[in-house]
Amino acid sequence: MREADGALVLGPRDAATKLTVAPAAVADHEITVDLAGERTEMSDELYGIFYEDINYAADGGLYAELVRNRSFEFTTQDNASFTGMTAWSAANRGGATATTQVVNDAGRLNATNRSYLRVTTTGAGAGVRNAGYNTGLFVEEGESYDFSVWARSTTAQTLTVRVEDAAGTTAYATGEVAVDGSDTWKQYEVTLDASATTNAGRLAVLAGAAGTLNLDMVSLFPQDTWVGPVNGTSVLRKDLAEKIEALDPQFLRFPGGCVTNVGTFRTYEESGYTDRRRTYQWKETIGPVEERATNWNFWGYNQSYGIGYLEYFLFAEDLGATPLPVVSVGANGCGSTIPEMTDPVQIQRWVQDTVDLVEFANGDVTTEWGAVRAGLGHPEPFGLKYIGLGNEENTTTFEANFPAFRDAIEDRFPEIEIISNSGPDDTGTRFDELWEFNRAQGVDMVDEHYYNDPQWFLENDERYDSYDREGPHVFLGEYASRGNTFANALAEAAFMTGLERNSDVVELASYAPLLANEDYVQWSPDAIWFDNDESWGSVNYYVQQMFSANVGDQVVPSTHTGPAPADAVLDGGVFLSTWNTAAQYDNVRVTDNATGEVLFSDDFSAGAQQWEPQAGTWAAQDGAYVQSATNVTDARSIVSGAYAKAGRATRSSSTPARPPGRRASSSASPPAGRTTTTGGTSAGGTTPVRRSSGRRAAARAR
Repeated sequence: MREADGALVLGPRDAATKLTVAPAAVADHEITVDLAGERTEMSDELYGIFYEDINYAADGGLYAELVRNRSFEFTTQDNASFTGMTAWSAANRGGATATTQVVNDAGRLNATNRSYLRVTTTGAGAGVRNAGYNTGLFVEEGESYDFSVWARSTTAQTLTVRVEDAAGTTAYATGEVAVDGSDTWKQYEVTLDASATTNAGRLAVLAGAAGTLNLDMVSLFPQDTWVGPVNGTSVLRKDLAEKIEALDPQFLRFPGGCVTNVGTFRTYEESGYTDRRRTYQWKETIGPVEERATNWNFWGYNQSYGIGYLEYFLFAEDLGATPLPVVSVGANGCGSTIPEMTDPVQIQRWVQDTVDLVEFANGDVTTEWGAVRAGLGHPEPFGLKYIGLGNEENTTTFEANFPAFRDAIEDRFPEIEIISNSGPDDTGTRFDELWEFNRAQGVDMVDEHYYNDPQWFLENDERYDSYDREGPHVFLGEYASRGNTFANALAEAAFMTGLERNSDVVELASYAPLLANEDYVQWSPDAIWFDNDESWGSVNYYVQQMFSANVGDQVVPSTHTGPAPADAVLDGGVFLSTWNTAAQYDNVRVTDNATGEVLFSDDFSAGAQQWEPQAGTWAAQDGAYVQSATNVTDARSIVSGAYAKAGRATRSSSTPARPPGRRASSSASPPAGRTTTTGGTSAGGTTPVRRSSGRRAAARAR
């Protein structure tokens, strides 16, 4: 019933609830949607993923192998701390002892798998152990694990295989393999059933007799890996693959990144099997895993190529994602000083390898590389339609080599869309030069990358409003706002509304990096974090998931009206950083570009007491601030709360959406954005300041 004062009464009078309804306040902001207006068709592949082997994303991550350094190929060329015995140790038991030697001689397993382990024991029970990744091997009660090893011995014996605790006293799973005494390499296999759970296990391989035992490709694989809907059981760690699947990606960019375009350009065979700084070459990553040539990883470790090109294509197919491989055109990026590819014969070999890649993906089984694909168990083509040529190139070698690759692909496979790139930055002279080059080359898309502070993302959601609709479209292949906080994710979400509004020109977009093992981090932030037994999505991951799960078909014109946001107080920190190099800094200054006001300065004349080193070796010396470590990625020192200043509103009181049909002049360079951050500052962010003649120095380095 309603009372005289207009209140609404619910329930009987003896237990009534009285609700007073007040008039609604006038809305401060309004969004008007024009349903009759011209609409923008959205890309049906807007959101995808970029997978690169960084932060141990492959070995020790998505690749489900539990054994680290399974083929004893680790060397100091991969990492200064690596040896062939990394993660391995001798195990002495029951009075018997073992000595170990990593051997590289003619008795090896095959030409590409150069090293193997020779174990000499004084009796049964001694052998070797592997510590795996993180705290150790993770095995779970009731689950089964497939052990395999290539072994060669002159003594017939039964090897005991155990997953045990660090002390070697408790076994979580046990099995045996009988090795003959023929002194020939053979593969032996056994299934281990876990009777208990541990995330700190050690894999022990123990001899059954005194003598010499040669081992290679020692593997322990969980049977419970990710099962794809098309190709079934995979080599992928289940929880990580499930989190990637939950993003519902429409494309899969791989394998890099700096992993793709940094290194020498010989094959392992061409180098006499000595060069471990090779650029990623797809033909070295297919076929039996024991025959794949392992390699150095740009990010400071080793690549087993257990996830190779076949596995990438299979994963994309199971995800329902379009595969998007990126290949080098011979220009080293990412700050590398390795000589680039200028020899015409070598360039032609790389061009042919790129054409062969397309044939491997799409060729009929009667073609050379289509037959190879069929021989690997996949006669059906993978439906490749994009290929990326280069990644973040800053040198003119890129422009010199690119046309040969483009021409060869267009001549043989004209249906393939070619994606070029605009270097590692979001603006600047080189960015503009590469965009002009790509227009002249008639490429389909240009890959842009940027890692900026949250404020930059908030201020640049209109970045693509005035991009040329008739020129190459945009692939935003890598972006992130330098943090895994809610504020970072919110800034990215705001920016992504601009991607959707402009998805007639922004065809594809992928956050980066995708994965990070919390104990082996080279780059942060990341979408998905994990250790050896758990994984969790960052708040940025869930933003990506929400946007990907709710993609529309069209953008409807809309207009926002309302009061301008109040000015905010921007405060921030300052950090100095080097990347695998030493540097010294002095006269560090942060200046407001608009007013000239000096927000922060330090000449280190009084030392560096306000600076907080995060990584590396930092010291104030002779009026400068010196970072002396040369093997630390992102050696950083920071001053928190270095300055505070009045900010400014980033929106007017009335912001109409871009009319969908508006086109910019075809000769205009794409703008870096509608606004820039005042003084390089951001709310709660940090400002990189750089002074170094070394290989890398700064906050971003991709």
